[in-house]
Amino acid sequence: MQNENYSPLTLAFLGDTVFDLLVRRELVLEGNRPVKDLHKSASEKVCASAQAQAIKRILPALGEDEEAVFRRGRNAHPGSTPKNQSGADYHYATGLECLFGWLYLNGKTDRIKELYALMKPEVGSEDD
Repeated sequence: MQNENYSPLTLAFLGDTVFDLLVRRELVLEGNRPVKDLHKSASEKVCASAQAQAIKRILPALGEDEEAVFRRGRNAHPGSTPKNQSGADYHYATGLECLFGWLYLNGKTDRIKELYALMKPEVGSEDD
């Protein structure tokens, strides 16, 4: 599959769903609770600012090709930015989604899971 032919925003479109599914799976596995609570928790983890923090944690772990895909997504011009998000966070989040879409299309689901696990803030870090 020639994933280089897909635009970064097309890859981000897919990667958004991949990331959302990982978050929702993690929340459900934490235990049964009201859907309203699940939705609120998911929304907090998939917003642009949370995704921007997550990608910054894993940037040092990215390979050269992964970093290039992330940069393509980060530098893409989506046309508009949500009013409640900073432009910088939105671009970083788009880069993360682009990377996850690219990895998914390349069948690298183990790598997606590995990177997702690295996104968790360390206990006692300033992100807690």
